[in-house]
Amino acid sequence: MSQLVELALICPQEQVERVSDALMELDALSVTVEDADADSPDEQALFGEPGMPIPRAGWQRSILKTLFGTQEEASEALTTLLAQDFAADVHVQGLVPVDDQDWVRLTQSQFAPVPITESFWIVPSWHEAPPQARTVMRLDPGLAFGTGTHPTTRMCLRWLARQGDWQGRRVLDYGCGSGILAIAAGLLGATDLTGVDIDPAAVTSTGHNAEVNGVKVLVGQPELAQGEFDLVLANILATPLKLLAPLLCAHLKPGASLVLAGLLERQAEELAAVYAPWLALSVTDAEDGWVLLTGTR
Repeated sequence: MSQLVELALICPQEQVERVSDALMELDALSVTVEDADADSPDEQALFGEPGMPIPRAGWQRSILKTLFGTQEEASEALTTLLAQDFAADVHVQGLVPVDDQDWVRLTQSQFAPVPITESFWIVPSWHEAPPQARTVMRLDPGLAFGTGTHPTTRMCLRWLARQGDWQGRRVLDYGCGSGILAIAAGLLGATDLTGVDIDPAAVTSTGHNAEVNGVKVLVGQPELAQGEFDLVLANILATPLKLLAPLLCAHLKPGASLVLAGLLERQAEELAAVYAPWLALSVTDAEDGWVLLTGTR
């Protein structure tokens, strides 16, 4: 089996785009960007919501992982790059060989059908649905978050599935990502579905996934959400959920349900207090340190 070479660089945020472009000009096969401080006390989420500051373009420090066809190509590209003035603060983390392989097949092997309940499954397009699945969502990993494997997504889906028939209900998926929650509500009977997200990739992904599943979702930027809904779902993060409390609650009909996820157990009490002027929220599910908050207006 042939080998590729991976060059890993530590790069400050203001130079990520320029360095990435330079690497591609130097015949890199690919460049990926990761948070250099992930899983550390310095890790910082990137997000933006109405009423919040505009999100930063990237992390304060990033790891650029670049693939080259040969050791010689990687070394020549590195020498040329580090000679540039704009690369003064770029540092080499590693230069290692990696096995070339069928990346598509490898990626597909990492995504198996996901059970939400005994009868509700999320199934990638390259898999057959299991025989016990009565409700099947077809969903492949893509640009936007949400494949049903994260605890916060699974808890939202379990809640939806266990509530029964959503026939005739109006549903809002705020921060829709891949559209997984809106589509699930549609597969469970809801016919008036809206999904909104600030990320254009999420809007595109939701539209595509809804079409694949034969579900009609009105999808766009947050201002697209108008009026009141029977159900509002928001699987985001604690900080934006606090700021969004007045907006999300304004979209609730009397008697409507609110489902919030993206929260750690230690954040639940504080978030429930923020929403208390509108409705009482309680923890209705928990998994791997994450919790689901739900309530009825």
